[in-house]
Amino acid sequence: MTQDELKALVGQAALQYVTPGEIVGVGTGSTVNKFIDALASIKDQIAGAVSSSEASTARLKALGIPVFEANAVGELSVYIDGADEIDARGHMVKGGGAALTREKIVAAQSRRFVCIADESKLVQALGAFPLPVEVIPMATARLVRQFAALGGQASVRMKDGATLVTDNGQHILDVTGLQITDPLAFESDVNQWPGVVTVGVFANQKASVCLLGTASGVKTLTF
Repeated sequence: MTQDELKALVGQAALQYVTPGEIVGVGTGSTVNKFIDALASIKDQIAGAVSSSEASTARLKALGIPVFEANAVGELSVYIDGADEIDARGHMVKGGGAALTREKIVAAQSRRFVCIADESKLVQALGAFPLPVEVIPMATARLVRQFAALGGQASVRMKDGATLVTDNGQHILDVTGLQITDPLAFESDVNQWPGVVTVGVFANQKASVCLLGTASGVKTLTF
């Protein structure tokens, strides 16, 4: 089974966590795009969605799914999103699609986080995938030095030959060389560094459930 097929499999499986009549929190990325496509098949049964990125908002609207501003609604019952890495406790690294800040906001607004991923994303310890950190541009050089002090190599993310700018008008640092053994403490620490908007460790907003696409079908992990 191809990676694309695995993504479609978990995207479809995530529909069982959507409550009819409610607004669903929707993440960002290639796996989530498969979930959005699946969600369109039951769009008449839901009130709409709160989206974590401009890209997901555009895809939802194109499929006829109403999109609400996060501030316009209360608590969401479920947030469905992918991950770049997830460990055995449901802690994740996210932000490969540069939407980590909005993803964390919608996750915090939701009672339950359902992670959809293929089995390659399940890891023993977080850190092999370059850690995304959304930063305020004037702090970039100092934050690169702070990560270097931890043994990490941070570089500014580029796209099409220019510095990538997030939906929030900020930049992304991708940090390699870290092994994140205590995700909760690491997230709390780095989030307090001046100039950091959000670090891509999701430990405070960890997954409740992970639907993992495998060659033998969808495996459900509960945390």
